[in-house]
Amino acid sequence: MKKIFVCFFCFFCLLSWVCLSSVPAQDKAKPDYSQAFRLIDIWLEAQRDYDHLPGMSAAIVGDQDVIWVKGYGMADFEKNVSTVPSTIYSICSISKLFTAVAIMQLRDAAKLRLDDRIEDVLPWYNLQQQWEDSGPMTIRSLLTHSSGLPRESDYPYWTGPDFPFPTQEQVKAKLGSQKTLYPASTYFQYSNLGLTLLGEIVAQVSGVPFDQYIQENILNPLRMADTRTKMPESLWRGKLSTGYSALKRDGTRDMLKLFQARGITPAAGFSSTVLDLARFASWQFRLLEKGGEEILKASTLREMHRVHWVDPDWETTWGLGFSVYEVDGKTMVGHGGSCPGYRSTLDIDPLKKQAFIVMINAQGVNPGKYTRGMREILKKAEGKEKEEIVEGVNLEDYAGYYDEQPWWGESAVIPWQGKLAVLGLPAENPAQSLTLLKNIQGDTFRRVRKDETLGEEVVFERDESGKVVRMWQHSNYTNKIR
Repeated sequence: MKKIFVCFFCFFCLLSWVCLSSVPAQDKAKPDYSQAFRLIDIWLEAQRDYDHLPGMSAAIVGDQDVIWVKGYGMADFEKNVSTVPSTIYSICSISKLFTAVAIMQLRDAAKLRLDDRIEDVLPWYNLQQQWEDSGPMTIRSLLTHSSGLPRESDYPYWTGPDFPFPTQEQVKAKLGSQKTLYPASTYFQYSNLGLTLLGEIVAQVSGVPFDQYIQENILNPLRMADTRTKMPESLWRGKLSTGYSALKRDGTRDMLKLFQARGITPAAGFSSTVLDLARFASWQFRLLEKGGEEILKASTLREMHRVHWVDPDWETTWGLGFSVYEVDGKTMVGHGGSCPGYRSTLDIDPLKKQAFIVMINAQGVNPGKYTRGMREILKKAEGKEKEEIVEGVNLEDYAGYYDEQPWWGESAVIPWQGKLAVLGLPAENPAQSLTLLKNIQGDTFRRVRKDETLGEEVVFERDESGKVVRMWQHSNYTNKIR
């Protein structure tokens, strides 16, 4: 009887373990990014002013959702058009990602091979190879910018004020007079000409014009309705933002003419919005998680995200179309874009399923600074529990902007994980620039040092109505301005 009871007990435990193990694990609680988004908004709004940007749109993607998005400034000054999330910009070299996807679709369909030589796919290709011992110039080497081709077609299309981009026929007409810069597979040399040739390969192999192929096989299936292989002239100075020059010495920017990349379209001609590029990023997260095939095979996208070229300096790495780089020991992929009057960047973290997108209608700026700052703020917000606040203290009382002139611009104060965070503006790296204040009693706080010990006191002053109007530190004060 005892043996029967023991056996029954063991069986019951085993059955219970099997049943419990079959229950799906609960999703980890998603981080509360509300304070991080507030800080990002404060920082970007201030940076737009301090960096004298006309307009900027920014978005953060969390897997299948746009978890934060906003527009700042003006799409067109003279027409008083504000920038919004749906504002269209040139995405310039981010166009290359769509061209690369098209090439990989054709590879998966067995219509080409990555090791096919350019001259075998494009019968009219006649660029001069000046290195007798060069290896073959292949589709793969075009995707990784290691073909040895010159950077550009032989036309001055990056020269203002007219930016005379050549037609497809003009690109072909000058090709025979151009020479390789290096033997193939020797150095990384970013090449708009190389990606232009990949666009020609898409058209040659598929049998349809490049624009049509991209629209039917990538943009339509992903429902990217505001992404085009050109700049929509009818929307210019409205939904399509107006491009402006780099900042001049007098602090102004010139309005630039609308351009069309024409024959360079596969490398630099597309226009889009932060919301549409968010769809593009979410598609990648979806495909990588679910596997199978959507636009591409999941295995093909993983292949594109891997490093396929490392330059001899061990600093420049590239995938198949994608820039591939390391941040905090993890792989990031993406691309940037720079065209007359526009800068943009798309940074994708495949592991965390996060993407950061910034588009600006001006030159002479680095959008990567803003995506990097956004990413670092989210990182700082993760993995910490909110601390208890001294009873009766409302941290929102202290939130606002404090004048730091003449020493700095201003300081923004916001609640942050049970403390106050002080951010001096402008800030190149907002996450690293935060100063945290811990409430001690009433309106008295102390600075939290890096080792978590407490430093000097910071005391807030109120007026007769009880409104916070001043912040004291080291016997000096700054006034609350808004």
